[in-house]
Amino acid sequence: MEKVQEERRRRTGRRVLIAALAGSLVLGAAVALWPWERPVTRPVVTPAAGAQALSAVVAGAPAGLPELGTLIGEREAWVRGHPRDARAWAVLGAAYVEQGRRTADAANYPRAEQALRTSLRVAGTRKDVQVAALDGMAALANARRDFPAARAWGEAALKVEPKRWTTYPPLLDAYTGLGDYKAVKRTLDRLLELHSGPAVRARAAAVYRDRGWREDAAAQLSDAAAGASSPAERAAWLERAGELSWERGDPQDALRRFQEAVRIDPDQRAAQAGQGRALAALGRTTEALNAYRVALAKQPCPQYALELGELYESIGLGEAARVEYDAVRERVREVAEAGVDETLLLGRLEADHGDARAAVQLLRAEWRKQPGIEVADALGWALHRAGQDKEALRFATAATDPVHGGGVRSALYAYHRGVIERELEQYGAARRHLQEALRVNPYFSPLHVPSARQALAALGEPPDVPVPTVEGSKEPQDEEG
Repeated sequence: MEKVQEERRRRTGRRVLIAALAGSLVLGAAVALWPWERPVTRPVVTPAAGAQALSAVVAGAPAGLPELGTLIGEREAWVRGHPRDARAWAVLGAAYVEQGRRTADAANYPRAEQALRTSLRVAGTRKDVQVAALDGMAALANARRDFPAARAWGEAALKVEPKRWTTYPPLLDAYTGLGDYKAVKRTLDRLLELHSGPAVRARAAAVYRDRGWREDAAAQLSDAAAGASSPAERAAWLERAGELSWERGDPQDALRRFQEAVRIDPDQRAAQAGQGRALAALGRTTEALNAYRVALAKQPCPQYALELGELYESIGLGEAARVEYDAVRERVREVAEAGVDETLLLGRLEADHGDARAAVQLLRAEWRKQPGIEVADALGWALHRAGQDKEALRFATAATDPVHGGGVRSALYAYHRGVIERELEQYGAARRHLQEALRVNPYFSPLHVPSARQALAALGEPPDVPVPTVEGSKEPQDEEG
């Protein structure tokens, strides 16, 4: 333990030193706070806050961190005196899951599992309580990125009570992670039959986004934000709307939505990191670095550290980038102790910034366990980086094949496929996919966008040759890619 603490102190010291040396691109060791990050006097949380968080947790909606803290404190005190209250245990477990998700503190997940299993053990024959605990277990498995377990818990809940709508959202996440897009469609259709409301609209938006239906997804999120019952919920849907704007290559609109989300809920760290992404695209690099630092200080999510590292690397701060990459690896090890599977993120890191062969090994295992589109893209890219382009193309094609679920319009996926095709001398296809990547989002990565532009320039324009015709006919034949 002393060695771990000493290593954390050394890494923190390296981060501070790098911040001090970054010059004009970094504001120094002291991170300047955004206006909305300045100390403010918050109202005292009243007992009603626990009830507000309870409503959100029961409905599977985002809850504010102060309200969650109140709810957890109330339920912990209650179950100490009433250890056989199965409903209270189920609520406590679900609240732990939400707190872990909001803070990136994986220590909440073992607590959640203990509470939810206790609820199942003492629930007896009460179906409503059984299903609440099973739903909580499915949500917990999704938070840990264990999609087979999430599917098993969710389907067990359906057997107990097939008309309880709250079971369906966790199942949507599980089926998506497993690449079962027929089940995703079936599950969403059933959910929309059973219920409406902001949480359901937001889930529908996620499915529509994966299908490439961006306008439909944006409309659903707009309705969800308008109908939100709490600031935390509204901020969460605004953050997702910002993600959609970012993915379609509109960093200005994305920044506006992210800023609004943080204004409404200062604990909305996903939106804070989103600001970093958008600001970097707009050329406001110093502000982008600060946004990422603020997000990481409050929510040490390894994805944010990876993005920050790549931003550092893109501006020539290689040592700062390596510090962040090391932080990602350490964070992945830490959360693994709480049952969180970050193999996908670690594989992505190693493919681009470490050992590509190790990345292939990690991602092959992940593909066997849960073969979703994200894993297909990451494995294809790792195989390319390891020099196995023929096999890489198979996975890159799967990630971008709308017939089999790869309908999401991802600039990164298109870029990966284009680079692989270029290596295989499939120049026409490579040109199309590189152009698609830059058309979908010209800012998709501070590291890869310059590479995409260079690769496209090297390919040049399609050859200007006469179109062949069928003998005896003036009708043109299909053009060679």
